[in-house]
Amino acid sequence: MNSILFPNPFKPSAGHMPPYLAGRTAEQDEFSKFLEQTTVVDNLILTGLRGVGKTVLLQTLEPITRQAGWLWTGTDMSGSTSLTEERMATRLITDLSLLTSIHLSSREPELPMGFHSRERIKETSLGYDVLIAVYQETPGLVSDKLKAVLKFVWDNGFKGTVKGIVFAYDEAQIMADHEKQNEFPLSLILEIFQYLQRTGYPYLLILTGLPTLNAKLVAARTYSERMFHTIFLAKLDNESSRKAVTEPIFINECPIQFSEDTVDQIVNLSGGYPYLIQFICKEVFNVWIVQFEHNERPSVPVREILRKLDNDFFSARWDPVTDRQRQLMCVISLLENCDDEFSVQEVVQRAKETLVRPFSPSQINTMLVALGEKGLIFKNRHGKYSFAVPLLSQFIKRQINSDIALNEMFS
Repeated sequence: MNSILFPNPFKPSAGHMPPYLAGRTAEQDEFSKFLEQTTVVDNLILTGLRGVGKTVLLQTLEPITRQAGWLWTGTDMSGSTSLTEERMATRLITDLSLLTSIHLSSREPELPMGFHSRERIKETSLGYDVLIAVYQETPGLVSDKLKAVLKFVWDNGFKGTVKGIVFAYDEAQIMADHEKQNEFPLSLILEIFQYLQRTGYPYLLILTGLPTLNAKLVAARTYSERMFHTIFLAKLDNESSRKAVTEPIFINECPIQFSEDTVDQIVNLSGGYPYLIQFICKEVFNVWIVQFEHNERPSVPVREILRKLDNDFFSARWDPVTDRQRQLMCVISLLENCDDEFSVQEVVQRAKETLVRPFSPSQINTMLVALGEKGLIFKNRHGKYSFAVPLLSQFIKRQINSDIALNEMFS
């Protein structure tokens, strides 16, 4: 058997569409209801742990949007975009211009009050130059200018031709306000969409990110809780997990078929997280190709796969953590409910029972905030905490068993 003739169908990478999207039909159907709004009152947050498939699901919503008569624009958020209000405004105008330059042309628009540079308006299209001209010549704050651009675009082209426009931003947990610099880009985007929707403009906002996103939005604008409906992506159930393993092989007509026992092993190892399913399946498939070529009985090298998973997925998140923070995370991993949610008091009690040098409640609170900033822990609306990385507790337990220094901290 020549492995070149049978490429590996599994693609474990950030945001890449898997060969088969398993178990997200309910979320897609739920999103479709947002597109039935004539007056937009509900926006969407897609959130969940790393590796749960947020970016992939977001990609599948675009064709649903277009089929429903809406337009779609957006991109990944970046830290640089969220530095200032001007940069956030440029981001929104740039994304909007991708639509206006394609869909709007031919007619001369009605310019906003006080707009004098008619010669800067091209009759052929409403591209970026036109939109930024409207922005620059509108008096007032950044928010006033941005509102004028978005109203201008809808009133001069899209009104009556499409149902609305969806702005979709991935990695939105990166956004933040910067009070010391007097810059509030996160508040700006919330204010803009809340105002436009309240005045009848059908602009719908989708934000995708880690669970820390919700708290950031509420801190920026308390009314954001009423602006958004949150879909928390959970791990796949057993049936969907099995399909995520078996369907790519079936679709690609691969000569190698995983046995039922192998499928069970992969599902158990992955915990039902889509990225981990892809990662483990790719490694197993590669091993099986070699084993078949050498007429060996196929098997799943669990230890080797876990070692590679630790190096490729977990280590980059573990390495920047301080020794004391690692100790805290080790204590958390020993809680029976470590993979669900836990309280500070539970961690304090467990630390007293296990550590030579326990933590005080104030120390734990401080470190949980720091770990949250590193994307390892998040605080939910009920004041409890959870790991933000899937199967992190299992990785930590493997570190305790292999690291003498970590092992010795326990009494």
